Amino acid sequence: MLRRFLVILIFLCFSVEAFASTVYFSLGANPKRLIPFLAVDSSSGEISSYIFNGLLKLDKNMNIVGDLAKSYEFKDGGKTLIFHLRRHVLWQDGKPFTAKDVIFTYKLITNPNTPTPYAGKYKIIKRIYAPDNYTLVVQYPYPFRPALYSWMMGIVPEHLLKGVKNIATCSFNRKPTGTGPYKLKEWKSSQYVILDAFDRYFIHKPNIGRIIYRIIPDSTTALLELKSGHLDMLSLTPLQYRYEFSEKDRERYKVYFEPSGGYTYIGFNLRLKMFKDIRVRKAICEAIDRDEIKKTILFNYGKVADCIYPQNSPYFVDKKVCHYDPEDALKLLEEAGYRMGRDGYLYKNGKKFTFTVYTNEGNTQRKYAAVMIQQYLRRVGIDMKIRILEWQAFLNFVNERHFDAVILGWQLGADPDQYSIWDSKSDFKGGFNFVGFHNKEVDRLIEEARRTFDNKKARELYLKINSLIVHQYPYIFLYYPKAIVAVNRKIKGIKPAKAGIMYNFIDWKY
Repeated sequence: MLRRFLVILIFLCFSVEAFASTVYFSLGANPKRLIPFLAVDSSSGEISSYIFNGLLKLDKNMNIVGDLAKSYEFKDGGKTLIFHLRRHVLWQDGKPFTAKDVIFTYKLITNPNTPTPYAGKYKIIKRIYAPDNYTLVVQYPYPFRPALYSWMMGIVPEHLLKGVKNIATCSFNRKPTGTGPYKLKEWKSSQYVILDAFDRYFIHKPNIGRIIYRIIPDSTTALLELKSGHLDMLSLTPLQYRYEFSEKDRERYKVYFEPSGGYTYIGFNLRLKMFKDIRVRKAICEAIDRDEIKKTILFNYGKVADCIYPQNSPYFVDKKVCHYDPEDALKLLEEAGYRMGRDGYLYKNGKKFTFTVYTNEGNTQRKYAAVMIQQYLRRVGIDMKIRILEWQAFLNFVNERHFDAVILGWQLGADPDQYSIWDSKSDFKGGFNFVGFHNKEVDRLIEEARRTFDNKKARELYLKINSLIVHQYPYIFLYYPKAIVAVNRKIKGIKPAKAGIMYNFIDWKY
């Protein structure tokens, strides 16, 4: 009798596992840390977003709505922000979520020992307190425009992290517990990350029971896995979509063209003497045929970039800052003191104009862009070398400022605040202003925009900030790539919107 019971039990266990819906996605790099305010790379951020919630989020139309907070209100002329939190929200270990967790998260983010680039928006808070477990009051010294966007940051549990000495190295980064729709089941570095649906998620348990992220750094390998039916979703490069995605593949996968939320760029280390001269930076921009790069690499599935805001931003400016003009580029370089040597390279004070651009493996678009840029710069006498690094090694180079230039991309949200990328105070180890851009007028305008609730005035300020930055050429803005996403046609419930396709993932069915 006992043996028969065990056999039935084992059969039921295997049946549940067999019929549980599972989807297979891919990551181009290993995640590093999953605590939300430490998850600064795209792989970490993607996994973290399933596990944690903020007080607020963006809906399908990019409007700010409640998440852990059911509602919010401004008082005192915009200086006081009051959140009314949801009741009956549970952490994935069954403990209740309260306002104490939010205050604890705020204290962690603003702790000077926490290596996060996001602290700036929280450090200006004058006072934060909870009159009860489900009300949070945040007082600012002045009306603070980006306040709502800052509270989209994932909240972490006080009961599990209280007393942790080093948040950056603690085990919670690899074994997190959140309030989100999925909980971490298993993470094997360089191989996979498994997420299981949280059956007590406060909205509802996700319809898809398990997500298995396979870590595949090489985009060609990832495409082969998709074509073999071993992945259910993959972002395609324009080259892959144009030439390697067959009619048979289209029968199995539906392709979505998502709005662009970011741009790809070359960023200069402005601390280096060779890049301090604006004429040199502008010359490099004029030496590069960015239209040709767009056509060759993106097959016109994208747009040449010349703006600090994404294409879907109301502050996007569709105006070129520099045009392809190698003759003018040479004139600017001569004005900056460079002379052409017999070997066809530029020299100044006997030193050859040479530098190395770094980018990460797994992104073929950036690699091909680097090769094209190398050829363009060679024509005007600049020797640009290329070095491609594994993602975490690349991040270390960037964080330690051990680079001449980088080819990278920003995936930007709806918040137009530019503090974390362009303000002088964001130039610190681990900060996003790693190129070392410093401009007092930009700093002043960023601060003024943060205090402005008048939409017309704010727009004027954001446009001024953009104009000042792009005409200093701290980056050479390359292109806005269009997201091309192939999804298994068996997956139902996808409703494309301004926010893309992932906003309602918990409602997808497979």
